[in-house]
Amino acid sequence: MKWDWSAVSGFMPHFWDGLLVTLQILALGSLISFALGLVWALLMRVPSRWVTWPLGVVTEFVRNTPLLVQLFFLFYVLPEWGLTFSALATGVFAIGLHYSTYTMQVYRAGIEAVPVGQWEAATALNLPLRRTWTAVILPQAVRRVVPALGNYVISMLKDTPMVMAITVLEMLGQARLYSQEHFQFTEPLTVIGVAFILISYLASLLLRALERRLVH
Repeated sequence: MKWDWSAVSGFMPHFWDGLLVTLQILALGSLISFALGLVWALLMRVPSRWVTWPLGVVTEFVRNTPLLVQLFFLFYVLPEWGLTFSALATGVFAIGLHYSTYTMQVYRAGIEAVPVGQWEAATALNLPLRRTWTAVILPQAVRRVVPALGNYVISMLKDTPMVMAITVLEMLGQARLYSQEHFQFTEPLTVIGVAFILISYLASLLLRALERRLVH
């Protein structure tokens, strides 16, 4: 086997296209998972089994079925019901929905870790329920769970290649397409592997810096 730098240079325009798509999926998927996860966590605190039981069933189902199955369902089954979305939008939503069931548990742990005295202080000050959550509970809860949420962002990054199954050309999709067209697999796949390592490493550094800032 001989390393071919010309294959690397030929692949790089495709790599940048795939990297942009990967980062789009990661950024938008993370936002969806964070937002939905918080909604699920708050709804699970509603004192009504008519809310918590169905939500628990749905989130358990989503969490315990493979992401790939969910991608196929959203992309191939929903159009039969008249709901059609682009492959990229489907991939973003599927990843965000899937990981929201994990971030939900993270938020729940953060909320439960807030000292009881904080709830009692808010009650003593006669704060409205909405003000109690937005000014007292959630700021403390979110600060506690930032590291865990950051770890799920890195996990989402590693799962972005799955959207290739529904025709989205992210980094791995671009590498596969280029390799099949030029019969050169080593160089494109190596570039992609290095890219994932570097992005994960940079994300972990950013996460540590953010964690230190929140602690201090």
